[in-house]
Amino acid sequence: MTRAPYACDPQRSRGRRVSEPTAPTRSEFQRDRDRIIHSTAFRRLVYKTQVFLNHEGDLFRTRLTHSLEVAQLGRSIGRSLGLDEDLIEAVALAHDLGHTPFGHAGQDVLDECMKAHGGFEHNLQSLRVVDKLEQRYPAFDGLNLSFETREGILKHCARRNAQRLEQLEPGGVGARFLLGQQPNLEAQLCNLADEVAYNAHDIDDGVRSGLLELEQLESVPLVQNYLREALAAYPALKGKRLLAETIRRMLSEQVYDIIDATRAAIHASGVASVDEVRRAEVLVVFSPAMRSASTELKRFLFAHLYRHPQVQATRQRAEQVLRDLFRIYAQDESQLPQEYREASSAEGLHRACADYIAGMTDRFAIREHQKLTGLTLF
Repeated sequence: MTRAPYACDPQRSRGRRVSEPTAPTRSEFQRDRDRIIHSTAFRRLVYKTQVFLNHEGDLFRTRLTHSLEVAQLGRSIGRSLGLDEDLIEAVALAHDLGHTPFGHAGQDVLDECMKAHGGFEHNLQSLRVVDKLEQRYPAFDGLNLSFETREGILKHCARRNAQRLEQLEPGGVGARFLLGQQPNLEAQLCNLADEVAYNAHDIDDGVRSGLLELEQLESVPLVQNYLREALAAYPALKGKRLLAETIRRMLSEQVYDIIDATRAAIHASGVASVDEVRRAEVLVVFSPAMRSASTELKRFLFAHLYRHPQVQATRQRAEQVLRDLFRIYAQDESQLPQEYREASSAEGLHRACADYIAGMTDRFAIREHQKLTGLTLF
């Protein structure tokens, strides 16, 4: 596949924060992907919650399987658009490296605990992981990824944090949030593939868990259309196969929709380079009809799955685990591992506590909480 002129070219990368010789057999973006896959933070994703805790069932998605699904969707779409598949894969695999245990409950608790100390954003934490917290190489902290991968990882960033990043790295990954610019198309694609993957696998996990009924989803137009298509093609289909076929058809249609809508947006914009992409509006998009349908599905999942009493009960226990851990570490620094005690002298005890907790898996946080408090919440 010929690379499009508006795609990122690894030979024209804006480089790494610490200069390194090029690899003889890999592009810069392939090298980024490989470093991410071999990182400690990536391995931990297998035991971090998506919606359901890892120990609640072997078939539910985790942050790791979610990241793999985003990468697969991203590469499939990117290939049709002439984008760099290796960069897409690198961003997709790294985008949740900074996510806390217990999903968004963990993000909210750490942000609350860090309110007086700079706050907590999981996208910024993912960048922090690849820039600083991974300790694998003798010449630098972090993974020393290329600029293009790093800008894709930083999906959202509050202005105050963007200003701080700009002070540390003028013209770096924080600049676009201050200038009102967009990331590269590969990063934009990962953002949308993330949404597509979320919606699809949360339907699957919700029905498998028994918290959702397939009949409930018939009220959601995006699901209803493909459920009817599946039954028209296979009238006797039911159960897991009907669910899988419905989701497969929904995913396929969303992929084709993104390809068509994005091609049209790129053509209308006239962009012919990565720099022009950054100065344009968001170009990787759904059609208006698909955007509306996807938004309606998200509203349904929020109301009927994410706010389900069983999920909420789990969330409340998870919040207590992380609040207790943060309080204990902040009051008694000796409870932190040596490397985090050493880091606290440079960046403050509270940031060291947040870094340590954010890196935990669900099950490690549960065990650590039980050890330090004597309470069994799970």
